[in-house]
Amino acid sequence: MDVGSPFSDTPNQGILIVNAEFTPIASPEFEPGPPGEDAIELARVVDRCLREGKAIDLNELVIREGEKVWCVFVDLHILNHDGNLIDASSLAALLALKNTRIPKLDDEGKVVRGEFSGNLEVKHFPLCVSVCKFNDKLLIDPTYLEEKVIDSKLIIGVREDNLICAIQKQGDGVFEFKDIEKILDLAIEKSNEIRRFL
Repeated sequence: MDVGSPFSDTPNQGILIVNAEFTPIASPEFEPGPPGEDAIELARVVDRCLREGKAIDLNELVIREGEKVWCVFVDLHILNHDGNLIDASSLAALLALKNTRIPKLDDEGKVVRGEFSGNLEVKHFPLCVSVCKFNDKLLIDPTYLEEKVIDSKLIIGVREDNLICAIQKQGDGVFEFKDIEKILDLAIEKSNEIRRFL
């Protein structure tokens, strides 16, 4: 967390920024340099799940309206790609927010490094669950090799109250309506299962 200026269109809100970096150590497919399409998509999906799932209340991050707000940076560094990066990153981001401490400010409003005024309050616990389709079968938590052969993937962001807060489709395959109903049920069930470990 750091202090910054609010965006001009939201002077009464703090800032949440999610970035992802695919390091070459994680996979031979990743190359050094600026974020690629996959890294940008991962960051955007995790951001959308956290933001639309109202994981943190951005209104509570205002220090001085229109002038100073808290900026929350979630930096995802992929160390080992063995599949299902979005779900793993969503869980990691939520755990990081749960363990975030708010830095203390001095009398001039500057951050006092190493001192904290409290913990960042996580209001809701949205998680991404990826459900893949291979022929007529549905698969969750795919490995790297499984992701290479699936027809398509639907990523569902689900909050603890079963509110669907994000959806992202990947791949060229199609989903029928009956698939969508099963996928939503699976995503809700699995997100609640994973959330118990938080």
